[in-house]
Amino acid sequence: MKILILGAGQVGSTVAESLVNEANDITVVDQDAAKLALLQERLDLRVLTGSASHPSILEQAGIVEADMLLAVTQSDEVNMVACKLAASLYNTPTRIARIRSADYLARPELFNKDNFCVDFSICPEQILTDYITKLIEFPEALQVLQFSHGKASLVAVRAFTGGPLVGKPLSFLHTHMPQVDTRVAAIFRKDGPLIPEGSTVVEDGDEVFFIAATKNIRSVLKEMRRMDKPVRRIMIAGGGNIGRRLARALEREYQVKLIEFNKKSCERLAGELSRTLVLNGDGTDEKLMQQEGVDDVDVFCALTNDDENNIMSSLLAKQAGARKVISLINRSAYVDLVQSGKIDIALSPAQVTIGSLLAYVRKGDVAAVHSLRRGAAEALELVVHGDRQSSKVVGRRIDEIDLPKGATIGAVVRGDEVMMGHHDLVIEAEDHVIVFVINKQMVKKVEKLFQVSLGFF
Repeated sequence: MKILILGAGQVGSTVAESLVNEANDITVVDQDAAKLALLQERLDLRVLTGSASHPSILEQAGIVEADMLLAVTQSDEVNMVACKLAASLYNTPTRIARIRSADYLARPELFNKDNFCVDFSICPEQILTDYITKLIEFPEALQVLQFSHGKASLVAVRAFTGGPLVGKPLSFLHTHMPQVDTRVAAIFRKDGPLIPEGSTVVEDGDEVFFIAATKNIRSVLKEMRRMDKPVRRIMIAGGGNIGRRLARALEREYQVKLIEFNKKSCERLAGELSRTLVLNGDGTDEKLMQQEGVDDVDVFCALTNDDENNIMSSLLAKQAGARKVISLINRSAYVDLVQSGKIDIALSPAQVTIGSLLAYVRKGDVAAVHSLRRGAAEALELVVHGDRQSSKVVGRRIDEIDLPKGATIGAVVRGDEVMMGHHDLVIEAEDHVIVFVINKQMVKKVEKLFQVSLGFF
């Protein structure tokens, strides 16, 4: 597939890296020649320096032959104009725009074919806000991802010594919880993946991914970990786009304090937020943190635009006694470095966002894609079409499906029913099948397996 990416920032670079590894023909456009040079050093792709909304630049970048346009620059206006040009002048089949302004997002008619011709819009800040909100709702979890409009959830937890499942085989889970149907989709041990079987024994420190109907998630979490006390007090460092959105999303149900360094921003935030206590200060100021009771905080979120400040304020908060700390980190090299230390969860905005983009790039009818383990693995929700003759999965039991090694079917959503991917479950047309792929190199084979033959059409 020929894909034109406008913008070489964190989102654009991460998407380019993911897609170029899947044998796509990628061209990246940005006004910053230095960024493009660094990107071209690492990846096998084309780059072009120039304005992403100028027709001449788009033509040089190959818009005429492009199958897809991903407009993910920092400017909403540039992204929308680029999509309009791609549709009106070049008839580009698929156009995706990054839109940050709530004012634009509140008017979806702006994106239709009579206006800016945006097929799909993504807002990384809102995606990240929703992601963090789920982590606060389930404080025991490392990741909480939803499928099929929230009917099923995939949750990652860290197993610990003394936990109900540690030291026992996975088959014990069904014996211990006969009333709740769940399935362990994958286990990562010392950063290496394991394909779970009934005899697999969970060890201390394992990262366990399990899937269940969303209504059963809390029951399953109790079996994996001690349930943490409910979250009540939250402190946010950074009042930018993400910090402001998060405070607004949480302030009705939690006690929220927000620390922002810029005084004018503080005044604006105080006017926008009704129940959040807004403080003018620095999240790395140890004295201020102590005065504001960081030792009594259930969740501390460091969400500034500065990775180093986020890391330092998170470490200070943890040392002072904050129960759980979440740190926003843009540089991927830092994420793995700090995740294994005192910081409970290190979030890469680009990795959290990328799933929303990949769902439009994947072949076949893909309803959702979630990037796992900081991009090493993926979970896909695939909608099955066809019949037994035209499809390699319809009408077959799961143990009859020739899944590539490293791919497992975690669950199947049929209407409102969530069924675990047990070996004797028969797949039917229009089922939503949730597939866990521990190695991204297998994604292409999974996509091909779920596609219907041309004869079906």
